[in-house]
Amino acid sequence: MTYNIPIYKPSLSGKEKEYVNECLDSTWISSKGKFIAEFENGFAKYIDIKHAASVCNGTVAIHLALIALGVGPGDEVIVPTLTYIASVNAIVYAGATPVFVDSLEETWQMDPEDVKRKITAKTKAIMAVHLYGQPCDMDALCKIAKENQVYLIEDCAEAIGSRYKGKHVGTFGDISTFSFFGNKTITTGEGGMVVTNDETLHQRCVHFKGQGLAKHRQYWHDVIGYNYRMTNIQAAIGLAQLEQVEFFLQRKRAVAEQYLKGFENTPFIFHKGIGDVSHSYWMCSILMPDAEMRDPMREHLEKAGIETRPLFYPVHTMPMYAEKYHRHIVAEGLGWRGINLPSHPGLTSEEVEYIIQMVQSFL
Repeated sequence: MTYNIPIYKPSLSGKEKEYVNECLDSTWISSKGKFIAEFENGFAKYIDIKHAASVCNGTVAIHLALIALGVGPGDEVIVPTLTYIASVNAIVYAGATPVFVDSLEETWQMDPEDVKRKITAKTKAIMAVHLYGQPCDMDALCKIAKENQVYLIEDCAEAIGSRYKGKHVGTFGDISTFSFFGNKTITTGEGGMVVTNDETLHQRCVHFKGQGLAKHRQYWHDVIGYNYRMTNIQAAIGLAQLEQVEFFLQRKRAVAEQYLKGFENTPFIFHKGIGDVSHSYWMCSILMPDAEMRDPMREHLEKAGIETRPLFYPVHTMPMYAEKYHRHIVAEGLGWRGINLPSHPGLTSEEVEYIIQMVQSFL
């Protein structure tokens, strides 16, 4: 049998077409329409938070959260270097300075002890990124934020459905963000959400995302805002996806369990949930024993019809963020050795077994 296994593909087998056709039939296709409020309210209810504001993608969700908090020039935001570039770029969009911290070897998440070391008088916020679906140590990060009187932002782009000690990620920080890109656990094509329990922060998000339009005066703008709104069509897809989120998570965890068992007693370390958490397995990832093996392994799997990706490169190693010399040893070790394997909910047990066999056949 010839395989062609993508690393990810969305499952659109629910009411996506029905809801989108309803948008088309009603002609409500832009940033107004019933699905926007339904998706926002449904998402807030799902993660058990008071307020949710939809936006057009996950990157602007982070930027909007920073703007709502008043983060700007002269401020520092502590962020893990092992993350997707959007987490860091959004800090720069706001005019602030990213301050990188290393990762924990076991969980791959930001190191709270390194966060403590990086706090300065200029620190305005800590950005916790729940990388690949494994929650950060939220007890430690909440304590650090509270003791130092700085904001805590959660970047949950990769962690829809992840829980820390029974609570959804995104409900611990002052403000949190999610992404609904095509390869996320639920998708709107492009899209994002900013969530908070703070009414004032929510109102600031709504104000800034809609071009700074004054609430009680038509076509009067009282701040420099942004066009960050989600469309009704996006929200229609998102609502249909949200209706299936627990099924998606169940399937992804089943895939992860099969990988976990398949890589037992091998040199390959599978990224699994550590601690009192529920890992959502946005991506199923393994570490090579040696960095020199990663690219040859990826080539080997590509020839076998299996698409893979490298782990994120630590952002401090990229040219625009490498002006000063940094070493973040753990993040670098993870970044150079890691591979993301196919992890979408439509994978069959046969396909997962084939992937495991192909990985092991490289040795």
